Amino acid sequence: MDAENQNTDDEDIILSELGDDELVEQMHDDLYDGLKEEIEEGTNLLLGRGWSAEKVLNVALVGGMKIVGIDFRDGILFVPEVLLAANAMKGGMEILRPLLAETGVKPIGKMVIGTVKGDIHDIGKNLVAMMMEGAGFEVVDIGINNSVDEYFAAMEEHKPDILGMSALLTTTMPYMKVVIDEMVKRGVRNDYVVLVGGAPLNEEFGEAVGADGYCRDAAQAAEMGSELLRERREAAHA
Repeated sequence: MDAENQNTDDEDIILSELGDDELVEQMHDDLYDGLKEEIEEGTNLLLGRGWSAEKVLNVALVGGMKIVGIDFRDGILFVPEVLLAANAMKGGMEILRPLLAETGVKPIGKMVIGTVKGDIHDIGKNLVAMMMEGAGFEVVDIGINNSVDEYFAAMEEHKPDILGMSALLTTTMPYMKVVIDEMVKRGVRNDYVVLVGGAPLNEEFGEAVGADGYCRDAAQAAEMGSELLRERREAAHA
């Protein structure tokens, strides 16, 4: 009977009746469970209580996605659950994005990401894009099957800090080197942090093609992207 009561109580959580700290904790749980409507409601409640859009983003959403990222990295959560969590985060972000733009809060950086030419796999890429957004980046996803020219067009148009390339096939992996070699040839390689990822890749491959980092999963991509960008900015100001 106690267990039944417990279940009923869980189902009857009324977000508006929770204090701020409890609400944030509940939103972390709801993000983890991929509950988009609850995240949207929680976001609006915190804004209604005078929280800034930036605070809601960092404390409630990014804070929650960090937990998702750690459990994904440790094999506790899997791709379907992470996609649900990222979709719930998206619901909150849609409410916050116009408010963040109004207050002039700048994202911590910008990333262009796409799967390389000849490769149409996109689940890993989509996960990285969502995790990067969850870490506070503005992400431009240029989709699948991207040629050198398409990467360059995106870089010229969007002026990102980071270029992310993904491949799932051993036959398309070498195309990453084609893109990086062209960046070197055009004298723009050092203008970007280049991250590569995908199931058949490894750290040695990342080094061999001249990338700044190889990311084994989406959680690591968000950590590494933030870290490498911070290091680059510190070096520029030194």
